[in-house]
Amino acid sequence: MVELNIVNLLMVLAAAWLGGILAKRMGFPSILGELLIGIIFGPALLAVLETSADLDILAEVGILFLMAYIGMEINFKDLGKASWAGLLAAIGGFVVPFGLGYYTILHFGGTQIAGLFVGIAVGVTSLATKSRILVDLKLLDTRIAYVLMAGALISDTLALIIFAGIIGYVEAGSIDTAGLAWVAGKAILFFSIALLIGIYLFPLLGKLLTKAKLTSRTILFTILIIMVLGFSELAELAGLHGILGSFMAGLFIRDSVFSRHILKDVSAVFHDISIGFLAPIFFVTAGFHVTLDVFQTDLALLICVITGAVVGKILGTTLFYLPSGYGWREGFTIGTGMNGRGAVEIIIAGIGLQMNIISQEIFSILVFMAISTTLTVPVFLTWTTNWLKKRGELVKQDARNGYLILGANPLGLYIAKQLAEQNEVILIDYNKDLVNEANAQGVKAIYGNGLREDAFEEANALNKNTFIALTGNSEINLLSAQLAYNSFYIPNRIVLVSPVENGVGLNLLDHMDASSLFANKTDMVPWSYKITTNNFEEKTEKMEKEISTRNWFKNNAQNKDILPILILDENGLKRPFHYKDIIKPKESVVYLQ
Repeated sequence: MVELNIVNLLMVLAAAWLGGILAKRMGFPSILGELLIGIIFGPALLAVLETSADLDILAEVGILFLMAYIGMEINFKDLGKASWAGLLAAIGGFVVPFGLGYYTILHFGGTQIAGLFVGIAVGVTSLATKSRILVDLKLLDTRIAYVLMAGALISDTLALIIFAGIIGYVEAGSIDTAGLAWVAGKAILFFSIALLIGIYLFPLLGKLLTKAKLTSRTILFTILIIMVLGFSELAELAGLHGILGSFMAGLFIRDSVFSRHILKDVSAVFHDISIGFLAPIFFVTAGFHVTLDVFQTDLALLICVITGAVVGKILGTTLFYLPSGYGWREGFTIGTGMNGRGAVEIIIAGIGLQMNIISQEIFSILVFMAISTTLTVPVFLTWTTNWLKKRGELVKQDARNGYLILGANPLGLYIAKQLAEQNEVILIDYNKDLVNEANAQGVKAIYGNGLREDAFEEANALNKNTFIALTGNSEINLLSAQLAYNSFYIPNRIVLVSPVENGVGLNLLDHMDASSLFANKTDMVPWSYKITTNNFEEKTEKMEKEISTRNWFKNNAQNKDILPILILDENGLKRPFHYKDIIKPKESVVYLQ
């Protein structure tokens, strides 16, 4: 009988928390900190922590939940934003390092199965950490961002499919033609049943739950766990590993079972259980299996695997990207971004060790490979994207466009109508009367809370280029802009700051990389009243020389009450007037007086 050692569990979780926090503070994913803390405090160095049967069970449940969560985070619609280019990057970034990893193991006397496992491990790309890095480097509105995300998604999915085939082969032992057909047949049967359940049964279940009003978070979370474990067992029965089943369950749960609002609520709990509790146990205990002896006994193999992983990923992506027509330099940049490994690679390596397919030495090499390659991503990607910028080759992606405006008050509606002449504009407001009025005037408006993610999702925030917070409450404006940044990665955020709230200043806006609307603290109420009563004039001033928006406002607002709302470029294209902008010669300022 397995007994839970509470003290040991407490120490492992505390170590995982410490390692994750330190890694995030340094700008790296928490998984690296958890692995490193497991190596430092585990048998490899200090031997303060040790694994046990109870931890192994929790860790195994952790990887099932983690793979389900990864599946829930994947949206296949995103592939359309990169299509051909993303497919090329994924294939090149997987096939070349896969081949180098496979033949490296054979060269050093390893088995073919071990070579295949190492090939998969060096071929995967970390999907979970890309968005944060792209946000920090301000790359989300570029073509390479979409190619990177699509490439990571495809390569991880491809790795899991090949992994499933290898597991089926290993489970069958010695195999002949008939045996191989049986293994393939079981795998095909698993995917067929999984597809039927996911496409037909899951949506039916969702409708029944809604009809029976069984929509409490506790009930739905329990059902979600049953689905994940059920699919995992189905994969095991087919001779595959449970992680493939949990991954498939996550893919189908995303869009077919719960409504978008309910799914967000339930998946948040699932995230906390998997990422915050169970998965860290797996990564810390994975560090326990690492041996530092490889630096003495297998140093040559360690260097070859890491070199092959880096060179193979970058070179493979660059070469295969050429048919896209976007140039080898962009392919090289994408290769540096895809060079990081993460959860999937460690999970696959851990399963290989557990099944005695790879040795502890090879497992240790793969862990050090994952750590070292992931550490390169922010450095290499910063250097290569700056290189593209200097050459004028960092291409903006048209996938993000339009405005999302919080506040359907008269001033917000006035600006929205101006911008809507050339762009898609969506308003969000918690006042139904204002929402109805905006819709009646031809501007799409959504009833919702600007501090909740479901309102942003309904407004298709992931595809918007600019967020404008235009309520009379500066604190709400700042919080909603932060939500737009953290959850939806909207690249441009403009906030109305009220003059009566002295606690809100430009320093806070700079901290979250936002700009102040109208380039000055502004009281919205009198201008809304003027617009409502039609007691204002709209004027235009054309610039003869370049000037900052801040200086324009200072020069023009000394002796008169004005509100600059838009800037028109030479072609008549409109953009909001805000603090972090420059008015160029022949551009015009539209202002109210």
